[in-house]
Amino acid sequence: MSQSVKGYVKLKGETKEFGSNGFTKREIVITVEGKYPQHILIELIKDKCWLIDQYNIDDEIEVSYNLLGREWINPQGETKYFNSLQAWKIEGVTQAKQEDNFPYDEGELPWD
Repeated sequence: MSQSVKGYVKLKGETKEFGSNGFTKREIVITVEGKYPQHILIELIKDKCWLIDQYNIDDEIEVSYNLLGREWINPQGETKYFNSLQAWKIEGVTQAKQEDNFPYDEGELPWD
């Protein structure tokens, strides 16, 4: 299930390696503004860990991600469920907004 979310970079975690097969994972948190701001944890997996490198804290980004869910049965036999958001694309929103700004106010056009 693929979706996207826009928000501001709050945290960029370090890339961590797990196991002997070289599995890598990096976590980021973005803040989605609103009446009640939400801090969303998103995972970057394997060859996607670098996607956040070019962005800084407080940059506005749009993250495309897959929503994943899994079931786990603990040693006591209790079933637990976990969700994760795994990013596959990150785009800067702040930069795009700056490019779209028209440099003149109405009535101040240079060709008038």
